[in-house]
Amino acid sequence: MVNILFSMMVIIACGALWRYFAPGGVDGDKARQVITGLVYNLLLPALILSILWQAPLGISSIKISALASLGILAGLLFAWLACRGCGMPRPVTGAVMLAAAFPNANYLGLPVLVSVFGEWSASIAIQYDLFASTPLLFTLGILLAQQFGQVASRESIGHRLLRIPPLWAALLAVVLNLTGVPVPELLQNTLSLLGESVIPLMLLVLGMSLRWEVLRWQRLPSVIVVVISQLIIMPLVVWGGAGVLNLDARLLAPVVLEAAMPSMVIGVVICDRYGLDTTVYAAAVTVSTLLSLLSLPLWYGWLPV
Repeated sequence: MVNILFSMMVIIACGALWRYFAPGGVDGDKARQVITGLVYNLLLPALILSILWQAPLGISSIKISALASLGILAGLLFAWLACRGCGMPRPVTGAVMLAAAFPNANYLGLPVLVSVFGEWSASIAIQYDLFASTPLLFTLGILLAQQFGQVASRESIGHRLLRIPPLWAALLAVVLNLTGVPVPELLQNTLSLLGESVIPLMLLVLGMSLRWEVLRWQRLPSVIVVVISQLIIMPLVVWGGAGVLNLDARLLAPVVLEAAMPSMVIGVVICDRYGLDTTVYAAAVTVSTLLSLLSLPLWYGWLPV
């Protein structure tokens, strides 16, 4: 796994260097926005449709969703208690709670699982994210952002969910899968071709999203809460929950590794929109991502594979 993570780290570093040097005069933030838009609205939905249309769905999918939800709720509770105990301001508390509970299940989790376990595990990352993490982020996560933030929003939660192309692709794939509709070969080839570019682009965007300028000593307590939650508590809770739910042994390691991913990048946008402390969130993403390159091999070594 170390060799795989090293290769990924090189791609992430390329994205980070692009943000710093802006080769060809192409600004890193603009490049990230364009690539993210392409992946989010076209390439990732194509990959999701290609995988979930043919993936085995059943009771295991319900267990994966339940475990992901359990891990997220545990992260929220731990972060809230820690922030309350430390007397952190409300905008900081909201940012820490989001960063501590919602993992980077797709942009890092998907590449890690596919590289370590093979193509079959891609459906686990997608189910973990789209059957639990993303719906919770755009419902409970938004409610928390409104509660702790300084900016009100009139946009309904339902309207936000309607604007998530990967979620729609997942719902369509599940319907086609459960109704037994066969995948036309020509369409499958097209979807596979589009999906092949998702993983390297995700890693490149992740590197472009890291923000070194926000790393300050005064943000260390907030970042520590996030790191403990994302890299230690959440995978432990999910591992324990997997035993209670009697999760298939083959699925255990991929699901726990998903729970051990660092903070998701999209939370920065939510912090900006609702007046949470964006710099704290960005620092948490950067530090947790870098430390996950060390913690993920440890989790992989501890888990029965």
